Amino acid sequence: MSTIKTVCVYCGSGPGTNPRFTEGAKAFGKALAENNIRLVYGGGSLGLMGSVATSVLDHGGSVTGIIPEFLRKRENALTRVQEMIVTPDMHERKRLMFERSDAFVALPGGVGTLEELVEQLTWKQLGRHAKPVLLANIDNFWEPLFSLLSHMRQTEFIRAGLSVDILKADRIEDILPKLKSAVAQIAEADKQLAPDVARKL
Repeated sequence: MSTIKTVCVYCGSGPGTNPRFTEGAKAFGKALAENNIRLVYGGGSLGLMGSVATSVLDHGGSVTGIIPEFLRKRENALTRVQEMIVTPDMHERKRLMFERSDAFVALPGGVGTLEELVEQLTWKQLGRHAKPVLLANIDNFWEPLFSLLSHMRQTEFIRAGLSVDILKADRIEDILPKLKSAVAQIAEADKQLAPDVARKL
């Protein structure tokens, strides 16, 4: 497959302190809808999660929310979405988010966003999938992580043959072009999570 039909977005369940975070989430939601790309996300209606999903819907796009039962009330599951999947736990949520997505984008967020992002990077680093992973570096939010990754390379905890393949976009309008360019180079077989990994999630 050389096209993107679905994008998984990881982001905060809060808005953060910078209004540009919410502006960016809304702009990316609009871009997804206008390009007929379905959003796959964590299912909540609060914070950046709610902003990106609501923007997709407001501009005529499609959304799949995937949320564990215990978070339905805490994150106010967004009832407007075309598809809402309720999982028994976080592991099932992350597995389904992976399976239903052609690419991954991390908007600003907290430790939950970071955990989901790093898991995808780890699987990719170990050759378990080849789907593109991109950081939306709104107002340089992710610069500390890029610095940490650089430090890991310098201290050889990220060694030759174990590179961390991550895309970066400083502008919202650059996200989809970068993802499309990356996914065009990926063979379909390489995009699938290894069956033994999927079973163990």
